[in-house]
Amino acid sequence: MPRRVVVAWSTRQVAELAGTSLRTVRHYHAVGLLDEPERKANGYKCYGVAHLVRLLRIKRLSDLGFSLAQIREMGTADAHPAEALRVLDAELDATITRLQRVRAELALIMGKQTPTDLPHELAAAAADAAVPDSDRALLVVLSRVLGPSTLRGYAEAMRDYYADPGVVEFDKLPADADERTRGELAARLMGPVRTLLTEHPQLQRPDVDTPRGMHFASRTITEALNDLYNPAQLDVLRRMGILLETQQP
Repeated sequence: MPRRVVVAWSTRQVAELAGTSLRTVRHYHAVGLLDEPERKANGYKCYGVAHLVRLLRIKRLSDLGFSLAQIREMGTADAHPAEALRVLDAELDATITRLQRVRAELALIMGKQTPTDLPHELAAAAADAAVPDSDRALLVVLSRVLGPSTLRGYAEAMRDYYADPGVVEFDKLPADADERTRGELAARLMGPVRTLLTEHPQLQRPDVDTPRGMHFASRTITEALNDLYNPAQLDVLRRMGILLETQQP
């Protein structure tokens, strides 16, 4: 009866057959993914077909996107990891959706040179409106404290609002503007502001979907206003607030 030849690949040989590296094979041993093989009398490791099959399975699962921790949880059985594959497929689907959204945003940023500090919806609207730097910075703050429906209202109203001459004048208002100028500007700005609130009623109730509550949002917005606008502009905003309260039906 002919003597059976036992496969005895070295670490380097089994790594080459599996299309990986010595370092990777040793790492799989260290993290418990690959059983240690027997050793020859001279101390060298002897890998067999089972080791090669296991290495190829690990490599295949890793290429599909499984982490080494997930592969270890699957164990060494050859059973089809149906549930793990379903979970991975769902994760990949979510990743693809996210990447497609990122590509759409990149196309908008590159095509219209939109600001990268604004969310997609506000950035798209800002690209079509002449938004002053101070207002754009305020929009960044608003995007962190207001809810999606309120931000959507701002995005929808942005183009018409910033086309109003009074809004442009407000942006250029000097800090030492006299009281008459401030009062007249506040009165003129009431027109576009009323239109804004009428056409986008969600702006009148930002507390409906404010993530961290209206108290936090109001405090944050007030701090941002004081940082972004000069004393004359802040006085105009104060006067407008009073007009809105007194002229409500």
